[in-house]
Amino acid sequence: MQQQTKRRTLRTLATLLAGAALFSGAAQAAGYPERPINLIVSYGPGGGTDLVARMMAPFLQKYLGGDARIVVLNRPGAGGAIGFAELARAQPDGYTIGFINTPNLLTIPIERKTDFTWQSYDLLGNLIDDPGAFSVLNDNPIKNLAELAAYAKQNPGKVTVGTTGTGSDDHLAMLRFERTSGTKLSHIPYKGAGEVRGALASGEITIGAINVGEALQYRKGGTPLRFLGQMGNTRSAALPDVPTFKEQGFDFELASLRGLAAPKGLPDEVRTKLVSAVQRTVEDPQFQAKAREMFAPLRYLPPAEYAKELSAGEAQFRQLWKEAPWLDK
Repeated sequence: MQQQTKRRTLRTLATLLAGAALFSGAAQAAGYPERPINLIVSYGPGGGTDLVARMMAPFLQKYLGGDARIVVLNRPGAGGAIGFAELARAQPDGYTIGFINTPNLLTIPIERKTDFTWQSYDLLGNLIDDPGAFSVLNDNPIKNLAELAAYAKQNPGKVTVGTTGTGSDDHLAMLRFERTSGTKLSHIPYKGAGEVRGALASGEITIGAINVGEALQYRKGGTPLRFLGQMGNTRSAALPDVPTFKEQGFDFELASLRGLAAPKGLPDEVRTKLVSAVQRTVEDPQFQAKAREMFAPLRYLPPAEYAKELSAGEAQFRQLWKEAPWLDK
């Protein structure tokens, strides 16, 4: 009898504690946000993700309301793995969010052991879909991909290609170009597109494998670069005179999705607020106008659709890894 009473007492205590925890979580969510929110960018300052993050911050603050303040933190290195891992292990309280970039988010856990996969996060929505491109300086005599292939065949390994890291869309594009053209290029990885731009501008590398939107921003800012080709399925509206790789006989396409996520396990009310703020930001005409000024191609995906896209991409890259691992030899 005494043992049964003890068990009932323990059950009652457990119920009260669970109820208190739920009440505390709901109360916290009701007041959210009450302090600054860190927004992790897994690449260096001056890259496309960094520029969009800083442009977007005031809109997120507006739609989160309260005392919202977004603080952008750059955590570059290892192709994005340093920032992705920091985001995954942060407290799931809504005070740390971050950009997640494909294909790096999907390819890095395939090529090596990591503390994260795309399923380590609560997805908040995708914002950007930016096709890849190859760029050279204006004074480079190479005018198109056919001329690049011809030069690379005559000079194996002499063409240097700057990318945002092993397993990035830039790196995969370089490898795909090598295979389809029968050439050998030299891979030079950097911590972000801003560093690739600097290396191209200084003559340190031959080719800047930089996404269309980022490269257009750099050209607008004064970097004298010229496109050899873009990797979208069709020509970008922002770059209508530059043919795609497919149009030039190199049958592949690659792009980078850039969306927002938080550590897995957000309180429901906090997740709802963040998802709503992301959607309202993308729908804001002023945000859309600023994105056009920055040549940032918007493609909003709500969390469920975003998850489907990431799952399909992961399957494709796992198959590609089986067929042709992309690590530098």
